[in-house]
Amino acid sequence: MAIQDVLTEARAKRWLKIDPAWAAIGGVLAALAVVSPHQAETSARFTVTAAWGVLPFFALSIALAAYAKASGAENLIARAFAGRAELMVVLASLMGALSPFCSCGVIPVIAALLVSGVPLAPVMAFWLASPLMDPSMFVLTTGVLGLEFAVAKTVAAIGVGLLGGFGVQALQAAGALAGPVLRDGVGNGGCAGAKIRNPKSVVWPFWRESARRDAFLAGARQNALFLGKWLLLAFLLESLMIAYLPDDLVARIAGDGSLLSIATATAVGIPSYLNGNAALPLVAGLIDKGMAPGAAMAFLLGGGVTSIPAALAVWAIARRGIFAAYLGFATAGALLGGLAFQLTAG
Repeated sequence: MAIQDVLTEARAKRWLKIDPAWAAIGGVLAALAVVSPHQAETSARFTVTAAWGVLPFFALSIALAAYAKASGAENLIARAFAGRAELMVVLASLMGALSPFCSCGVIPVIAALLVSGVPLAPVMAFWLASPLMDPSMFVLTTGVLGLEFAVAKTVAAIGVGLLGGFGVQALQAAGALAGPVLRDGVGNGGCAGAKIRNPKSVVWPFWRESARRDAFLAGARQNALFLGKWLLLAFLLESLMIAYLPDDLVARIAGDGSLLSIATATAVGIPSYLNGNAALPLVAGLIDKGMAPGAAMAFLLGGGVTSIPAALAVWAIARRGIFAAYLGFATAGALLGGLAFQLTAG
């Protein structure tokens, strides 16, 4: 191979290692600096100010997520999957809203639960509720959208889980969703499977063990870097919405709180959703532009479990019937959650 080819390949590898979030932030600011220097300065100032405003909530959310990891609180999940099927659905929905898993990160746990013989109904309840809320997301949602919205989204997450769990039970009673759940070749979940079958005890005072202290610091650093970059990008995009999105456009599309506007917000959330935390500033900007509360709730609920990355992850492990049920219950739950919040908020 020629030296020039080696250098070209090395440059390509370095390019592939560039983080997409930081690249997007730099690209947007660079483009603004060329096209509209004044807006570049305004957007940069807005992003810094907004990030500073949510910093206490951001720090607390990072600490909660790191604490859950260091203490082993995730091992409590196994306790939700014991007892009668109906009780398991309820407990799985509650545990899902408290567990620190995203829509893709929960996949190994789901696979482990199913391989371990846990019935599909409670697994589906956990599957749907888990990406929608967790303690750290609750704190950050409170800081960006307010306590009322955070509480309502928590209740909605539990409701979506219950809808999926009892919905699966009804379908199975009618003879649907029979046969294997996972695709051929899907493993047993690795270390996630071990945690489900043989859960370890939770060590709440984790700081007494050096390994757990290290895990806390590593988790906090990793979460802060990951979540921080996406929040900065979201605030930057919010500044562009404020500057360039017509004030009456969002109000016309999703401002009346009707069934059509909430359904539209649910559908739009699928391709445009970033992740549970990074979507919050964007939704705040849309609300300021006139988006109805119910539409905002539907956007967050629908995008949280049916976004393209999450859907692809589910498609990779589940058979088509299960995949269809997952999408169906997630979409219906988002729509119903949005309607319910619109009625209570209005």
